[in-house]
Amino acid sequence: MNALTDPLHLDTLPFRARRERLLARMDAAGGGIAILPTAPERTRNRDAHYPYRHDSYFYYLSGFREPEAVLVLIAGDAPKQILFCREKNEEREIWDGYRHGPEAASALFGFDEAWTIGELEKRLPDLLANQAVLWCGLGYDNEWDARIMTALNAVRANARTGVTPPHSVRDLRADLDEMRLIKDASELNTMRRAASISAAAHCRAMQQTQPGRFEYEIEAELLHAFRSNGSQAPAYTSIVASGANACVLHYVENERRMRDGELLLIDAGCELDGYASDITRTFPVNGRFSGPQRDVYELVLASQHAAKAAIRPGAHWNEAHEAAVEVLARGMVDLGLLRGSFDEVMEKGDYRRFYMHRTGHWLGMDVHDAGEYKLAGEWRPLEPGMVLTVEPGCYIRPSADVPEAFWNIGIRIEDDAVVTADGCEYITDGVPREIDQIEALMRDQADAAA
Repeated sequence: MNALTDPLHLDTLPFRARRERLLARMDAAGGGIAILPTAPERTRNRDAHYPYRHDSYFYYLSGFREPEAVLVLIAGDAPKQILFCREKNEEREIWDGYRHGPEAASALFGFDEAWTIGELEKRLPDLLANQAVLWCGLGYDNEWDARIMTALNAVRANARTGVTPPHSVRDLRADLDEMRLIKDASELNTMRRAASISAAAHCRAMQQTQPGRFEYEIEAELLHAFRSNGSQAPAYTSIVASGANACVLHYVENERRMRDGELLLIDAGCELDGYASDITRTFPVNGRFSGPQRDVYELVLASQHAAKAAIRPGAHWNEAHEAAVEVLARGMVDLGLLRGSFDEVMEKGDYRRFYMHRTGHWLGMDVHDAGEYKLAGEWRPLEPGMVLTVEPGCYIRPSADVPEAFWNIGIRIEDDAVVTADGCEYITDGVPREIDQIEALMRDQADAAA
């Protein structure tokens, strides 16, 4: 059992506290009603469905993970927190599993009221009536937009009775993005556990890697470690990229046989109780870095150290990227990958040939989590409780103007960082990133297997 499958072990207080924070924001902006559905079930093929995954915004406020559910919050002098969910149905539970039903959901998850989802269409016009502002996420789901419009038109049709519909609409997700950007203690605890599981999975993958194995075999080792340690699923499709595949940023086929002398880049993380982790490590398939591999790896690692040192409260979002780029660009010149001076390489952006992505992204319920990177056109200052990735890289494809010894070397090193009061904390330290540590881990496994 875990927090998602056993509601008696889910601490619902943080979810209610978030709902109350949102209601306070709504009050400050004129009150109104917020309506937020969870994600629909999706058909995979014929009558089979994809494994169900709740909507992150909905779960952030509710802690409720069943499909066919809608959250309604009403601000004002008499605030209400209402859940619409599936009814209890013994026959469906025999086929599909446990349902809370409105009564149990209200008690367990701290709602003031709960109704069956079948009641939504009838009750929604009355809930919308005489509310000044409608808070919702229009434009994300056409079917849901149509349901909202139908309810609004039902209120408008009764205008002669004295009721009024909301006269303004506000993007609920924008306010929730701001709330989700700063993680509370409950969220950070879950993310640390997710990071620990993922770190152990990467260690397992390193130990099981050897020439002749297929990429998908190593992916299987990751999935085994995720699930056997309580994770519900990967947070995203795992990248297990050997040789030239490591120079493809989003390679996910994971089908190639690994060869002696190559590098293996693994970008993989688990999801635990609704929260993602995201780790990348690059290491030699045979357990020993060659000279050119070592040179490029040490360059990328130095750029990650520089990026981490730039992460602190008050620093703006882009400072870590700028610090990483400066180290990478200098190193590319020193290694003979780029021609010209450092200043020329920076001015022309030539480094983008080998480093074409950003150095990180927000992390939380989604692997590319909610939150703006700029405010009023300026890079956002970092604050304690924000969580971001730190992931510089260098990807060298074969080319006549590149020394052949560097061809097909693709390296990325990624860790998950929590902004603290005086800097940042890596929560993914459980998997080695220094060369001697990686080689020692792989050597110890090889010695044990001999």
